[in-house]
Amino acid sequence: MTYTARDLIDLFDLEPVERNIYRGQNRDIGSGRIFGGQVLAQALVAARRTVDAEDRSAHSLHGYFILAGDLETPVVYFVDRLRDGRSFTTRRVTAIQHGRAIFNMSASFHKTEDGIEHQEKMPEVLPPEALESEIDIIRRQAGRVPEPLRSVLTQDRPLDRRPVAPLDPFRPKPDRPVRRAWIRTVGDVGDDPLDHQAVLAYASDYGLLRAALVPHGRTFFDRDLMGASLDHAIWFHRPFRVDDWLLYVTESTVASGARAFTRGSFFTREGTLVASVAQEGVIRTGGRPAPPDEPAPATEPAAAEEPATDEGDDT
Repeated sequence: MTYTARDLIDLFDLEPVERNIYRGQNRDIGSGRIFGGQVLAQALVAARRTVDAEDRSAHSLHGYFILAGDLETPVVYFVDRLRDGRSFTTRRVTAIQHGRAIFNMSASFHKTEDGIEHQEKMPEVLPPEALESEIDIIRRQAGRVPEPLRSVLTQDRPLDRRPVAPLDPFRPKPDRPVRRAWIRTVGDVGDDPLDHQAVLAYASDYGLLRAALVPHGRTFFDRDLMGASLDHAIWFHRPFRVDDWLLYVTESTVASGARAFTRGSFFTREGTLVASVAQEGVIRTGGRPAPPDEPAPATEPAAAEEPATDEGDDT
């Protein structure tokens, strides 16, 4: 079955329950739990729905993954209207399942203004037309993956991801903790800036933790390894389109104490920096089983998606 950008936009189209309360649907990416990018995107949409001013868009969001999401239960988003200023609007969003918070996020919206401008330079890489899609790379190696995981890895995706320097997903060689990939949606997204921001939020959680594994020659296919997102932040710098190619540059600057810090940058084809991302995740080795209210071992379904995650009080 074809999975396109339109399906993503439909996934982010929340049902109003009452004032400041929205209900979302879920989609399984193969992890057995709700993908963190889905919750990020839906929480952003819920926050924006409560912003009456049409002249402002999200410029930052900061979220914490608290508990794993249940695919069988809709997520309900409660929005607190913290501030409606002349230039900035602030919202707090709490995602609830089974009467418990699974995620909370603060989001800020800014009125369009002029000011000073500068940015870092985009790295020089091959264009996306010269690179192979990740799904095609995986399908060529599908024989190395047992069922039912094979069906998950080879299914269609709403994002076309083309790694600049593909690694062997099963036995990668140790390298610098930097990954680069071109990303765009499969199909048109339309002209609503919120849809483009929501899709980027979703895409930003794709494979971000993997950069921390590269120096160690490890992969989320390793049975003794578990990885999960703990928090996630995004800064939107300029308008962009996710149905045109964006270069996603990710790197891990430190890993210590079973936690890894990663950050990312999104550039347009013209080299414009449009968004920045930061995330900390837990990465455990040694085959320790996860208790029921901790993150499940990451099998990295779709070869680019770590499951969103719960870290219980007894972690």
